[in-house]
Amino acid sequence: MCRSIKTLRPPALPEEATEEDFHAAALQYVRKVSGFRAPAAHNREVFDRAVDEITDATARLLAGLEVRGAHPAVTRPAREPQPDAV
Repeated sequence: MCRSIKTLRPPALPEEATEEDFHAAALQYVRKVSGFRAPAAHNREVFDRAVDEITDATARLLAGLEVRGAHPAVTRPAREPQPDAV
């Protein structure tokens, strides 16, 4: 459906997805579903609210997923600096 929305979970995305990644995916989804690239002023509030709700739902989804077989560094809750691979 939305080919420009990228997969945000490991291992498809090697680094941890950010709030900006969630928002960009939500915006693409709302644009596709609504048929509006930029809504008219009278639709702006409902459009923006939908983007915010989908952004939050995306963050909850990815936080709750268990990715089996993923490298342990990818599944830890907080990002920590990793030594360079030799």
